[in-house]
Amino acid sequence: MLFSGTVQIDAPRDKTWAFLIDPDKVSSCGPGVESVEIIDAANFKVRAKVGVGFISAKFVVNMTFAELTAPDKAVIKASGQAPGSAVDAVGSMLLSGPPEGPTTMDWSAEVDISGSLAGVGARLMEGTANKIVGQTFDCIKAKLEG
Repeated sequence: MLFSGTVQIDAPRDKTWAFLIDPDKVSSCGPGVESVEIIDAANFKVRAKVGVGFISAKFVVNMTFAELTAPDKAVIKASGQAPGSAVDAVGSMLLSGPPEGPTTMDWSAEVDISGSLAGVGARLMEGTANKIVGQTFDCIKAKLEG
């Protein structure tokens, strides 16, 4: 599945960048995130509970910054497992706009889910993903614009 969008954040680009590449800060806006373990500057592990329809699973996801070009571009790779399901994803964000803001974030994510969660159907999966993305960006905007 491919997801993408554009978000306008009324904050300076450096402040937006610093927030978005800090696993502790950005995970505070992730619905279902239970914990973050920072391994080193490029790698971290996230534990999260994800529910799609009547199925929910606790994932342990290993995440790696594959590319960081401050304060413009980041690419992150994720690979995780839950009982009966697995996820692999690549996400990217491109920040633009004047240094003092507002910052425009163009983002995309290619997500491959297998196992019991994949069996609930693409339409239900897309609806849930869009809801999670919306909640995440609403939180990020609130923390950066406040």
